[in-house]
Amino acid sequence: MKKPPKKSAGDAAHAVVKSVASMVPYAGGPLSVLMETVFAPPLERRREAWFKELAEVTTELQQKVEGLTAEKLSANELFISVAAQATQIALRNHREEKLEALRNAVFRAGLPDGPDEQVQMMYLRFIDELTPGHLAVLALFNDPVRWMSEHNVQNPGWGMGGPSIVIEHCLPELRGHRELYEQIVRDLQARGLMHQGQFLNVTMSGQGLVQSRTTDLGKRFIAHVSR
Repeated sequence: MKKPPKKSAGDAAHAVVKSVASMVPYAGGPLSVLMETVFAPPLERRREAWFKELAEVTTELQQKVEGLTAEKLSANELFISVAAQATQIALRNHREEKLEALRNAVFRAGLPDGPDEQVQMMYLRFIDELTPGHLAVLALFNDPVRWMSEHNVQNPGWGMGGPSIVIEHCLPELRGHRELYEQIVRDLQARGLMHQGQFLNVTMSGQGLVQSRTTDLGKRFIAHVSR
């Protein structure tokens, strides 16, 4: 297998920023310098790091799927389309949670039993649009008890309360940010990933607090972007 390229003059992100710079009147010189000194180096690092990840995914697929070769993967149009789309998204992001989801989506695209093309492209759009906070809330509400166990978070064994206390307990970065996580839940509901209803502040039993609130689509999405 060929090693991933280390440099490309046709880097998409580089070209986009250059185009933007050329469209701004009377500022071509300063923006050109900005492009070369501020944007180009980190974008190049992101690109190189991502192509290394793709090479590792390709190697892992060949080890997992009997008879799969790099040549067969290169002839798999769906795999190439998913990898290309994931690459564009990866260059726009630095958070490991989203990059991991993208890696897993590319890996799934190379498996013989993956979802069809429309579904996989929809999953990539979700990864692109959603923040790490969205992904965390979705994973938490898929199975709160299991999530707490896997993340070494103490299960208080709530007697009753609203599901918002589950978020506040399990996700410290969202603690005290009620408006934010309420919007996150609405965003997930709008994409069909979480059941409808304003349940966050509804008092319910301890068992109700930790029940799964993800839809079937949400569960399939989580499985697709997780390993």
